[in-house]
Amino acid sequence: MRCHLYLRKGKVFIPTFGRVPGGPYRDIEPVAVVDVSNAEDLRRAFRETIARGNPPIGPYPRPNPPPVVVKYAGVKSWGAFARGALPWSIEEENGIFQIIGRRRTLDGWVEDPEQTVKFPVGTTLDQVIDRMIAILREAAQQ
Repeated sequence: MRCHLYLRKGKVFIPTFGRVPGGPYRDIEPVAVVDVSNAEDLRRAFRETIARGNPPIGPYPRPNPPPVVVKYAGVKSWGAFARGALPWSIEEENGIFQIIGRRRTLDGWVEDPEQTVKFPVGTTLDQVIDRMIAILREAAQQ
């Protein structure tokens, strides 16, 4: 399971993360948009998005449309969205969760080991969500 999210201007964007069979993941609708200060709505949005899982989707249409979060942010382009956004992922494999933060480089976003949180076996999804909310709130204050 993978859940992708962005923090931008005090809002958390949590798109459904679809998977192209045999290929990459990409953000698709529905997209939850929640104020970072609203912990209960964030918990609900994470639970609902994660419950949807990673549905199979077709390949990118040609020409490539802008990422789905662009319209939810009310900006005109991916570049405008990305300039003010901080991305993370929540991943689960074999019952082990991790939160992966990313940092921006000249080549785009790359995984940032300093922002990666690996949880021990037995950690619940609610514990992971609570930690993700704490990370988002801290990042929003910086």
